[in-house]
This record gives sequence, C-alpha cells and structure tokens, in this order.
Amino acid sequence: MAEIKNVTVVGAGTMGSQIALQTAMAGPYKVTLVDAVPGQLEHARAQNGKLLDRAVEKGRLTREQADKTLARISDRDQVAEASAGADLVIEAVIEDFETKKTVFTALGQAAKKDAILASNSSTIAISRLADLTSNPARCCNMHFFHPVTVMQLCEVVRGPKTSDATVETAMAFVKGIGRTPVLLNKEVWGFIVNRILFAASEEAMHLLEGRYASAEDIDIAVQKGLNWPMGPFHLLDFSGLDIFYGAMKDRHRQGEGKDAPEVLRKLVEAGHLGRKTGKGFFEYQS
Repeated sequence: MAEIKNVTVVGAGTMGSQIALQTAMAGPYKVTLVDAVPGQLEHARAQNGKLLDRAVEKGRLTREQADKTLARISDRDQVAEASAGADLVIEAVIEDFETKKTVFTALGQAAKKDAILASNSSTIAISRLADLTSNPARCCNMHFFHPVTVMQLCEVVRGPKTSDATVETAMAFVKGIGRTPVLLNKEVWGFIVNRILFAASEEAMHLLEGRYASAEDIDIAVQKGLNWPMGPFHLLDFSGLDIFYGAMKDRHRQGEGKDAPEVLRKLVEAGHLGRKTGKGFFEYQS
C-alpha cells in the first residue's frame, strides 16, 4: 500500500470542509483545502473553528488539540497548486457531473502519477471520471456522509479499472481517520445507502402525492415503525431537496430509474430546498 502523508480536499463546502477537518483531527496528515469561490475558504475555516470549539466545550478535545487541528489545514484557491504534492486527493465539489469532470481533468494534469484520486460523490460512479486522468487504476469513490465529523460510514467503491492497491490504501485511510469503510466490489448507481434511501424516499413521496397520508404522519410512521431517527421527509429537508432532485435527474438520464416525482420538482423550482431555505416539505424557523 502507498503511504498517505499529504491529503488535498477539493471543495470547501460542508462536506469538503468536514472531510478536511476529520482528516486533520487524525493527526499524521498534512491537509490542504481548495476552493476558488471568493470567501468560501474563510467560511469553511470559521465553521470548522466552531465545530472544534464545541468539541472543546464538551471535553472531547483540549484547546491545544483543537488549535493544532485547525493549524494542520492550509487553504488554497488553485487545484493545480494544491494537488501537485498530494498523495491522496478527495474531490468534494457539488453533485454535478460537469463540475466534477472539470476537477478530474485538472487533477489528471496536475496530480502526481501515483496519487490516489477519489470522488466523494454520492451517486456518480468513478468510471465516469477516471479516464479523464492518466492513471484510472488509482481512482475510486470515497463517499463520506453528512455530517462527516459525526457519521461513521464511508462507502469505498471500486471502479472497473481500480487497482487492488488503491482499494487497500483507501480502506486503510478511512480507518486511519476514525471512520468505518465498506467496500463495493463493483459499481452500481447510488452505491448501498442511497439506493436504499432513494427507494424509501420515492415511496414516501408517492404516498404523499396519492394523499394516502400527510408528510408528518409518514415520517412518524417510519420513525416509530422502522426505528429511523428521522423520517424520510425531514431527512430530505435536512440533506437539501436540490441535492436529491439533481441526483434523481442524473439517475434518470443514466437509465437507472424513474424521473423525480412532481411534488419534489415543484418544491425545488419554487426555491423551497429544505432547512437551508427555511421551507421544504416542512417549514423551519431561522
């Protein structure tokens, strides 16, 4: 297995910033967080600082450990510069194929030939991106879950050209930062968790559209009957309806399932995206 020392995370949104933070908390890694959007890196550093402050308040970290963790993350606004010396690059930009394609094209030109290039995509298989690089054998999916600092799981997905060494190194890295990896031996749309989640969420929306029950009662039924901590509609609102809608549209284009339900389309087109906008299937106070 290759030794991972330098880790670059591309995309300083919620997912990318927390992947960088979780990696930095593990200790032995030098972490670089990349984002070209003005102000995004500053926002990510502030949010990570708040998470660390909370960990100190709850006694999970000392102040010194928190300060050292944040200091291990350096900021860059250029992918080429940030990835040139990385042993592992994790792409964590928005769930949009064209955006990810641009990132992997840049990584194919700038990253070391033996660097592992991983996508944090929740649905886009690595085979759609790996051939944009010079070494598809070093590419895989590493799908972390939101929020990364709380959720233990990471789905590692082997593409058709992914080498055994890449898989072994990716699995070891995930364990090394205190997360639990599961391995998909071959690609399938949505991997494990999202295939199950999408099936449940689609059925919930069909029940709602058919006026069989309210969103609130469907959520209560799932929570109390299946022992889910959160019902499907609250979970959709928490994750962002635009994210789910975009993934469903991409799945449909790939011939892997039906188009998004009308109830979801109407909410997204109206700008009601869940908690982040104050309204989705439910309304939220700011």
